[in-house]
Amino acid sequence: MSQQDQQPDPAADPAVDPAVDPAADPAVDPAVDPAVDPALDPERTKSPRRSMCAAVLTLEAIAVGLSTPVMITLSDVDPALALSLGLGLALLCVLVAGALRRPQAYLLGHLLQPAAIALGLLAPLMYFVGGVFAVLWITAWRLGAKIERERAEAFAEYDRRRESGE
Repeated sequence: MSQQDQQPDPAADPAVDPAVDPAADPAVDPAVDPAVDPALDPERTKSPRRSMCAAVLTLEAIAVGLSTPVMITLSDVDPALALSLGLGLALLCVLVAGALRRPQAYLLGHLLQPAAIALGLLAPLMYFVGGVFAVLWITAWRLGAKIERERAEAFAEYDRRRESGE
């Protein structure tokens, strides 16, 4: 008899069958049930602004990082300067994207935009690329805030109707 044949089938035991006892299901945690506390609902807690701004900063990090060889080969910038500015700014973009859970990180994101545009002093194309990312950043920040406001209003209306029995 194999090892598999000796183990009992959890579905056959009503004491551990999730269909019989939902508490036996490790995926169901009554302490984190959105029906009990709507504030714990992941749909209510995830931030569209954070997601959009993090995406912009991540793509900006790629663009700024790839500007480093352009600065070295086409603009004849000293390699040490190009590497420190290009890769340093790219690293900052990634770090700020990861820190967007904190409100202060949005200020850092705002400060990164003129820095990316200022790379145009070394590689003129970066005036355009930095400007495009600055527009994308402001758009993501403002649109994300608008979506968060509208979602909060919709969830408040939903909760009001649910509590009143409508």
